[in-house]
Amino acid sequence: MSICVFKYFLQHIEDANIKTLVEHALDVSQQHKEMIEKIFFEEKISGPMGFSDEDVNVNASRLFSDVFYLHYVKNMVRGGLVTHANTLPQLFREDILSFGAKCLSSYIELNQETTEILLKKGLAERPPYIVYPKETEFVQKQSFILEILGKRSLTATEITTLYANIMTNLFGSCIAAGFAQTAKSKKVCDYIARGKELAQKHIKVFSDYLEHHSLPVPMLLAVNQDVTNLTEPPFSDKLMMYHFGLMIYAGIGNYGTAISECMRSDLATDYSRLQIEILKFSEDGLNIMIDNNWFEQPPLAKG
Repeated sequence: MSICVFKYFLQHIEDANIKTLVEHALDVSQQHKEMIEKIFFEEKISGPMGFSDEDVNVNASRLFSDVFYLHYVKNMVRGGLVTHANTLPQLFREDILSFGAKCLSSYIELNQETTEILLKKGLAERPPYIVYPKETEFVQKQSFILEILGKRSLTATEITTLYANIMTNLFGSCIAAGFAQTAKSKKVCDYIARGKELAQKHIKVFSDYLEHHSLPVPMLLAVNQDVTNLTEPPFSDKLMMYHFGLMIYAGIGNYGTAISECMRSDLATDYSRLQIEILKFSEDGLNIMIDNNWFEQPPLAKG
């Protein structure tokens, strides 16, 4: 999927630094694909159909800004780092372990490159920071956790997860805007448009927590400046639904992580509520993919 996406991006990027970065990201994706195909061939495993040149129109006009392309790579890298860092401890076969380590290393390198470009261009929105504590303190009351009035200040971890989830939803709303206006199927268009509304709703919930404590809210991307009015589809509906689905499932995982790290009951309740909302929304998307014969069945254990 990412190979199709990056090939299209490269047709329109004007900034030399961002173009070099996307070329690097494309090369990483192609290397990973080749290594996986080699393993599948040696093990006589039937690989997924995935996507092909039929799923992308590289000659379509520009859909997103160069700034969006830069943040797209940053978001892809974030997902790759999380996925491979979680997978690596579960691997035992030497060749697969080596493959996982190479993947993780390539994403670390891409992250470094992306971050340097963001800083160089003044496009890096750092998470809000707090004053260093000068002494160790201990929690004296249960109200530290059983917070319902929003009076207790946010912890550094709570601020970080709120910031991260606002960032991913901002990114998701831009993707959704572009995909919704270029989808051929009305069902796909309507579904992705719902996703955009959902992302904006979640941004508001998370932003309110930061604003309530006079903390800055990130605004790295905006639909009106980073998405063009293109209606000619660069990508197939199948690719867009799959891509959107990956983002949804990443969001579900992000909220789960946030719940585990949150020590304010009101915030944990909101994360839980919004996570259930996304789960229900994802089911509708899965049904669209099944109805169109786009959803490839993953390997199942025999029993």
